[in-house]
Amino acid sequence: MENAKNSTTPAITVNRKARYDYHLRDRYEAGVVLQGTEVKAIRSGRFNLTDSYAQITDGEAFLIDAHIGPYEHGNIENHEPKRKRKLLLHRREIIKLERSIRSKGMTIVPTRAYFSNGKVKLELAVAMGKQIYDKRDKIEREAAASELRSYN
Repeated sequence: MENAKNSTTPAITVNRKARYDYHLRDRYEAGVVLQGTEVKAIRSGRFNLTDSYAQITDGEAFLIDAHIGPYEHGNIENHEPKRKRKLLLHRREIIKLERSIRSKGMTIVPTRAYFSNGKVKLELAVAMGKQIYDKRDKIEREAAASELRSYN
């Protein structure tokens, strides 16, 4: 779904580093194909999106480097924490994403994960990497605004 809806459901996890490292543009909502104990591990708060990204291969979208910790009550059938996970998107959304990341410096970054009707959903954003001076400028602006607030 283009321009993922602002869900009132609480986020499972938020990728704060994405806002710091990238200029976020278009947003999409994607489902995630999960195995056995992964949903139980996510419900217990063992999901981390930091340093993860999405990749399009052969017309399919995949989530790379997302870490889902092992489920503590799992057995030998527990899942692999950093495996490649398929993302569920409509064909036209995948085509749009593929076109938009062809530009230099563009990537697909997961910004948050949440439950919707019992299913794990990801909010994906098309993003452009920030330069170091952009990050420094933002930090300086936030410090100045904080200083102004403390005087008032």
